Amino acid sequence: MSEDSAQLIVGLGNPGPAYRGTRHNIGFMVIDRLAAQRRISLNKEQFECLFGVGTIEGRQVILAQPMTFMNLSGPAVWNLARFFNLDLKHLLVVHDDIDIVFGKIKIKRKGGDGGHHGVRSLMEAWGSGAFTRLRIGIGRPQTRQETKAYVLAGFDAQQEALLEDVVLTARDAVETILFKGVPEAMNRFHGKTILERNVGRKL
Repeated sequence: MSEDSAQLIVGLGNPGPAYRGTRHNIGFMVIDRLAAQRRISLNKEQFECLFGVGTIEGRQVILAQPMTFMNLSGPAVWNLARFFNLDLKHLLVVHDDIDIVFGKIKIKRKGGDGGHHGVRSLMEAWGSGAFTRLRIGIGRPQTRQETKAYVLAGFDAQQEALLEDVVLTARDAVETILFKGVPEAMNRFHGKTILERNVGRKL
């Protein structure tokens, strides 16, 4: 992702105040922090996306949050990318992952949907899974029957105490992918817990 062209960075989540702060919306949280850090206003709403266009260190970026529900994210993102004449190599998707322990980040260039409905919708819209993902662990509930309620609930007290650090670290991982490439980002962030990371974050 170090090419000299615009990059589309999409955080997945569900729109509306009822879902703000829930586990499934951690992708939205990362976009919010990145937008604040880089003074990019998320003030445009088109193609069923809330987005902002800005420049980070000379590179044009589009930060976006689909305003559809999670399982309908794909067409919205595809239409936004088409408007900016971008393809899969310019796409970075940030989303939650229940199969990763809370606070751990994993990065991959392509793959399947892993049971994530938002990623599945993106793959269906594009006809391919060849896009970079930054997956943020939210942990798994005790039983599979609790999965839907778990991802749509807020973080517990122990997770909440560490949440801001997780979100800010994910923000830094996005910027590392953007400017130094996926291999460097994987070296610094992939598979490490909060205590194992020492990234010299800029607050």
